[in-house]
Amino acid sequence: MSQQPPRRHGTRKPYRRPKKDPVRILAFEALRAVDERDAYANLVLPPLLRKAREAGDFDARDAALATELVYGSLRRQGTYDAILARCVDRPLREVDPPVLDVLTLGAHQLLGTRIPPHAAVSATVELARVVLGDGRAKFVNAVLRKVTAHDLDDWLERVAPEYDEDPEEHLGIVHAHPRWVVSALWDALGGGRAGIEELLAADNERPEVTLVARPGRSTAEELLAAAGEDGAVPGRWSPYAVRLAEGGEPGALDAVREGRAGVQDEGSQLVALALAGAPLDGPDRTWLDGCAGPGGKAALLAALAARRGAALLASEKQPHRARLVARALDGNPGPYAVIAADGTRPAWRPGAFDRVLVDVPCTGLGALRRRPEARWRRRPEDLDGFAPLQRELLRQALAAVRVGGVVGYATCSPHPAETRAVVEDVLKGRGGPAVEAEWIDARPLMPGVPELGDGPDVQLWPHRHGTDAMYLALLRRTG
Repeated sequence: MSQQPPRRHGTRKPYRRPKKDPVRILAFEALRAVDERDAYANLVLPPLLRKAREAGDFDARDAALATELVYGSLRRQGTYDAILARCVDRPLREVDPPVLDVLTLGAHQLLGTRIPPHAAVSATVELARVVLGDGRAKFVNAVLRKVTAHDLDDWLERVAPEYDEDPEEHLGIVHAHPRWVVSALWDALGGGRAGIEELLAADNERPEVTLVARPGRSTAEELLAAAGEDGAVPGRWSPYAVRLAEGGEPGALDAVREGRAGVQDEGSQLVALALAGAPLDGPDRTWLDGCAGPGGKAALLAALAARRGAALLASEKQPHRARLVARALDGNPGPYAVIAADGTRPAWRPGAFDRVLVDVPCTGLGALRRRPEARWRRRPEDLDGFAPLQRELLRQALAAVRVGGVVGYATCSPHPAETRAVVEDVLKGRGGPAVEAEWIDARPLMPGVPELGDGPDVQLWPHRHGTDAMYLALLRRTG
């Protein structure tokens, strides 16, 4: 019988070149851009996907997986941080950010997808070898092996405090929201545990793609026919809204490519429609969108104004965003103009308009479904930074409208400090001269929409209305 030669101690396996996985490399690049440049995933990801498709590296399934890895990792970042902190032998802040991004991608595959654990670990370690090197890949492997010891529910029981001990922290970890955001949303929503859990869960759902058919240029029926029987359904509330099925591509529709329709959340459509429908005392000839970028509401307002023979002026402070507005309005059949101007230093004379909309800059806490990284980027002190600007924009909007005209104050945040508090401060002269204006009940101007609150202002919610958490107050100038 032949005898096997003894194995030499210390011999190493031959080096194996890491396998490059285009999907996970792209997801890693997107997370690095969000972290390093404070970029938004919804702006970073599309060009990366387009480039990969043009290079022949991606098909539709690859694009869907890359999108899930990026958005899922960002949405659940706080939860995964709490879990990874239990699996790392040093404070998480001491882990290099690129390594932490790879670990987060691995954690999401293990805890937030149906990818088998062995495949998730193997693919993430291969990614680490490519983008971090073999040494740090070993660290990634060791950490992810610890993560595999429990599923997500078991981990949440271990890392989240009991609800009765600390409700906000419990909800924050379980539903992946910073504690201060949980507290703010809970204050705005009111009610007990069930409502806030439904809202936080809705923030973590992938939002539908909603289209708007711009009046006089397209119709909802045209979009439904173009998308096919299985490709789209009518909107819930707006007569111009069409909801695409999961995976639907807006750019595949002629009306979208030609600018006759666009992508716009139904909540934004309802805000524009409510302003356009508010009763006026006197003429209805000139409208202003005072914070028009990037142009979705302005395009809908311009189309609505054109049907009445009215003209829209769309103003946006940032020149590059003003160019986006001009692109959105291109082809509108009625009179309009786009200017780059600061709404706090008006480029128009007082009392020049019959209707004015100011969709003011804000923390964006109402759009966390679309910008999941914003929840981790924002801080409570940001509220103080936005407050003076929001008040001055509303004050100048009221000065821009004639007596009897209507102003719509809108914001994509449900935080009380950015909504009703702003309106009340301006009307009562806190921080500036008082303005003579009265509330208009906005609820009848959103017909068919349930659970709009006690009024006269309106707060929409993701879990109740399937929209971003848009706020709207309508005011009529009285003097």
